Amino acid sequence: MSRCLIVTNLADEFAGEIERLSDTSIPLKAFATAESALAAYTDETVLFGNPQLIAEILPSMPTVNWVQSSWAGVTPLIEAERRDYVLTGVKDVFGPQMSEYTFGYLLAHELRILARHERQTARVWHREHSGVLAGKTLGIMGTGSIGSHIAATARAFDMKSLGLSRSGEAVAGFDDVLPVDRLDEFLSRSDHLVATLPATPGTDKLLNADTLPLLPAGAYFVNVGRSNVVDDNALITSLRNAHLGGAALDVFDVEPVPDDSPLWSAPNLSITAHIAAISHPMLIVPIFVENYRRYISDQPLKYVVDFSAGY
Repeated sequence: MSRCLIVTNLADEFAGEIERLSDTSIPLKAFATAESALAAYTDETVLFGNPQLIAEILPSMPTVNWVQSSWAGVTPLIEAERRDYVLTGVKDVFGPQMSEYTFGYLLAHELRILARHERQTARVWHREHSGVLAGKTLGIMGTGSIGSHIAATARAFDMKSLGLSRSGEAVAGFDDVLPVDRLDEFLSRSDHLVATLPATPGTDKLLNADTLPLLPAGAYFVNVGRSNVVDDNALITSLRNAHLGGAALDVFDVEPVPDDSPLWSAPNLSITAHIAAISHPMLIVPIFVENYRRYISDQPLKYVVDFSAGY
């Protein structure tokens, strides 16, 4: 039976969940670091885990012909030179977490949570009215599984969902979907905006000094996709001149964000450390176990990544 190496900082938890879920014994070894996994490598054909760690060791593992990522994003492997293997990702598991993150910040913005807490700390009684989400349009950049879940959540708040995709093809659950070549119209129709896009040449700096001002004044922006979609300098300018009502970023060009980054001091900007959706073993392992069954049976794997498309 094909042997597997697991490399992730939650190695023991992933291995335990595989043992619990699999009805057949999967021969595996689990490691928390790339160095230890490489030291234990013999002739395994399967790698499962953190794509950033895997990218460090994959060139030294010629027998590996299938890599199962434990992340939704696989950029480190897409950018690597080696592509003579099958790469599979994860889908349909991060939507609930991404929706909770997105609407947590949208609600905090509309309800003026931070400002009210500051007034409470200062013992100021101030009856400023809240904003509302109902009746507004949420622009969702990306109409895949995560974007679709966010659209469903928007519907629960009586919001309209406007999607943006390469093709502009209709997607169930969205009130409307526009192609990326109608970005200007998309932004002008969006009261608030969330990005769920992958990092590809076609998504690079879609939000920039020319396009961000097309959003209505006071719009709130959430990025749970990839950092390349937005020009940080243009975003900071839009926050400083108060055209944007605020923003929440969970992804960055450099992580951790450097101490001297101007993002730290941008007004009305919330920074989180790439935690909008966590790869919990109980969510990810079922995908690996199902794909492993397919792999040893020579059946097509689920969620195969297209290297040329980037996702």
